[in-house]
Amino acid sequence: MESVFLLDEISVFTRGLVLGVVIAAPVGPIGLLCIRRTLEKGIFAGLATGFGAAVADVIFAAIAAFGITAALTLLTGMEKEIRFFGGFMLMVMAIRMFLKKMEIEQTSHRSAAGLLKAFITGFLITITNPLTILGVLAVIATFAGHLEYVQAATLTGGIFCGSLAWWVALSGGVFLIRKHFTSNALNWVNRGTAVLLLVLSVWAIFTGIAAYFGLPMLGPKL
Repeated sequence: MESVFLLDEISVFTRGLVLGVVIAAPVGPIGLLCIRRTLEKGIFAGLATGFGAAVADVIFAAIAAFGITAALTLLTGMEKEIRFFGGFMLMVMAIRMFLKKMEIEQTSHRSAAGLLKAFITGFLITITNPLTILGVLAVIATFAGHLEYVQAATLTGGIFCGSLAWWVALSGGVFLIRKHFTSNALNWVNRGTAVLLLVLSVWAIFTGIAAYFGLPMLGPKL
């Protein structure tokens, strides 16, 4: 009986690992930001950014896996605020990125303040991105199925590990080829990240305005 339970938990954890990678892997603003920071400041800055994103991912995953109705209702009720706040935050960050000239640092950035900043921005960009919320909830609802409490906890842990593994692989891979990049190439990556963030911010603000006035929205709804 115990061996069956253990095998079942291993299966759920493995499913969580796969889902964690599926959630984290699509290249978007946070992926480009992780790449940019790894190139500019080193692997620790990239990992801190990815860790922040993984924490945000697992919060939404836990809400979906445990079926926390109150939290889901709250997210739905705050749809306009999420879109407005997230959109304006992304827009400010995009403009600052675009105007900032980047230089590749010779040593990995390890200051506590710098790593904390990288973690916080990775977390905030992910947790205020409406597409992230929709994506995580949809993936869990589609592939997780009905879960008992222990299974939900196991799946959530697997998702966190899978998401974190992706960011470790991405940061590590970029760090290995970092020496082949020039500051000019880094600035192009930075501009590309800024443009993608700006497009996403405009979409979030526009759909937030549409939701406020009760107009049809382009794209998915919460």
